[in-house]
Amino acid sequence: MGWRGEGLPGGVTGPWSREAVLALPEDRRHRTELVGGVLVTSPSPGVPHQRASKRLTALLDAAVEAAAAPVEVLETVNVVVPDGLLIPDIAVVDAEAAASAGLTVDAHDALVVIEIASPSTRVTDRKMKPVLYAAAGIPHYWRLELEPAPRLYLGHLERGTYTDRLVQAGETTRLERPFPLDFDPARLVRR
Repeated sequence: MGWRGEGLPGGVTGPWSREAVLALPEDRRHRTELVGGVLVTSPSPGVPHQRASKRLTALLDAAVEAAAAPVEVLETVNVVVPDGLLIPDIAVVDAEAAASAGLTVDAHDALVVIEIASPSTRVTDRKMKPVLYAAAGIPHYWRLELEPAPRLYLGHLERGTYTDRLVQAGETTRLERPFPLDFDPARLVRR
């Protein structure tokens, strides 16, 4: 992860606006997020991260469909928060808002945001993003860590901060809210 501003199109060094970030050319090698007018970049995720994201998205899609929940599961969508623009690995968003969304979704339309911690994003996913997502009022922040063994932190917003429940490999989530979900985090890695 790094802070970026030099050498970008037009010689812009900041502070950055959401509009300027969204106007940047697509970069498949990096994710570019905006926090307090500063760009935060991280490399594209590796294979274990992508595998876990694909499998978790499929599990969430199945749970949403089974519950007939009025939400949509999206991967790497731009979420507008009060202090910038974040790109969670997975977001569960109000279906009506997702249907009319363009480049971004508003934080108030996000029900769950999920980050899959990589070596380059671990600190950001543990420290910075929960604070920003909580300030935006997103009810659930989940963090999946793959090493040394898969574990899922299920955060629920209470009094402005997330209260986590840890689910380790070999255990199951057993959630009823925001929709019924029950799986073992070990299912998200190579068999």
